[in-house]
Amino acid sequence: MQRREAFKTGFSLLALVAGGVAVGTQYASATQLPRLRPPGALSEDAFLTKCIRCGLCVSACPFDTLRLAQFRDNGVGIGTPFFEPRKIPCYMCTDIPCTEACPTDALDKKALSEQGSYDINKARMGIAVVDELNCVAYLGVQCDACYRACPLIDKAIVIDARHNDRTGKHAMLLPKVDPTYCTGCGKCEHACITKKAAITVVPRELVVGELNDNYVVGWQEGGDAKLKDADTNIKMDLKKSIKALDKGVEL
Repeated sequence: MQRREAFKTGFSLLALVAGGVAVGTQYASATQLPRLRPPGALSEDAFLTKCIRCGLCVSACPFDTLRLAQFRDNGVGIGTPFFEPRKIPCYMCTDIPCTEACPTDALDKKALSEQGSYDINKARMGIAVVDELNCVAYLGVQCDACYRACPLIDKAIVIDARHNDRTGKHAMLLPKVDPTYCTGCGKCEHACITKKAAITVVPRELVVGELNDNYVVGWQEGGDAKLKDADTNIKMDLKKSIKALDKGVEL
């Protein structure tokens, strides 16, 4: 009897170790995925704090775009909703059922509202980035698949028509992304014709910069408002300034 119990225990431990190795191997071989959240998602830290992993947003999505992250989804919190645009993009539902279904406001309804109504164009799920080395349009091939797929055509993605210096005959129609309008829906990535998409959606915080407060974009409406109370009575020692420029000394 003791020998039989020892055999059972040994077999259970062996199965546990084998399972652990299999899971570890699966995790180690998993591809790092971008954390693309549903429309209205709070900042990543705040989202992870408020999201209760209920899956209601996933169930509410009529296109099966969203899914709950599993152990193999490296880089995404287990049980949290996300999507992979290359497989299924966000189809920009005007009633935004996924956000409406969220019980904790991890998906912020107010961030997507305009005068009491939903506006899906206010979503900022990510931002599209063009790989100019592998985009066929930049190679001189006439392709506007991403441009045509964009729900905010001529805003989020525009075409920059240029002369093709290589052939001297043809125009190059180059897609350009405007971060002001891009919602990160991923329809462009889904439509891209290359084997691996040459336009991909990534979290905005990875690529969108932020200007210093001292820069004035005067040609944009309201851009010079910060000059209203600016102190222009700045006194500088000219000789000291020239000396600092010559020797690299701080003023």
